[in-house]
Amino acid sequence: MLVRFEMFKKWLLALCVGGLALNACAASEAAAPGSEDVVRKAVLSVEPTATIDSIKPAQLPGFYQVITSGLMLYVSADGKYVMNGDLLDLTAKKNLSEAGWAAFRKAELAKVPESARIVFGPANPRYRVTVFTDVNCGYCRALHEHVAAFTKAGIALEYVAWPRDGVTDPAGRNTQVYNEMVSVWCATDRKSAFTAAKEGKAPKSATCANPVKDQYELGLKLGVTGTPTIIAEDGTMLGGYVTPEQMLELLSKNKAGG
Repeated sequence: MLVRFEMFKKWLLALCVGGLALNACAASEAAAPGSEDVVRKAVLSVEPTATIDSIKPAQLPGFYQVITSGLMLYVSADGKYVMNGDLLDLTAKKNLSEAGWAAFRKAELAKVPESARIVFGPANPRYRVTVFTDVNCGYCRALHEHVAAFTKAGIALEYVAWPRDGVTDPAGRNTQVYNEMVSVWCATDRKSAFTAAKEGKAPKSATCANPVKDQYELGLKLGVTGTPTIIAEDGTMLGGYVTPEQMLELLSKNKAGG
């Protein structure tokens, strides 16, 4: 089961008491130094239920980059230290953490087929963006109001489900918004049901094999914390609500590498 980002932050903050430089704090030693197994065991020794999605050598010598529970950490190869924060290359003036996140998001989103998304856009778009969305959030509705303008600008909006209230409530019952999003994804005409829901019309109740829960958990894994969350084709997170003009500017700048 995926550990929520907030839960993971709690133990990280509990460890990092004392305000050490770069948020460095000791973790436990395990196995032979310098291996991915050491790093994995160090993280799991603190949070045994953590889902570790990626471990790879960091561009910071002697450290590994770890993505777990929607959080990126840097763990020393001997398993003794963990750092929480952005890694910046001062020479290249580049955020290496964001570059790492982008590569991870791109790879994970590539696993989501178009058939599992609800897509609005031109036949041959200049740009495609993934939008983690909730049918009830105000900014999500405002974004969808401009779908014709996004299409005219050559931008395809590829929606995936992210019910903000989660899949279940504290009593273990499905949340209302989760049920509504399942009904949308299970509708005979998903695009019409989606647009109607964005206009405040409750979808006709329906159930089927659907990707809503998986997409919600994928969002947590990718660091999504609210809706809408917009991600470019290269995995760069562009932010939340933007107008078509702002989106086009962001995508053009992103494509140019700046």
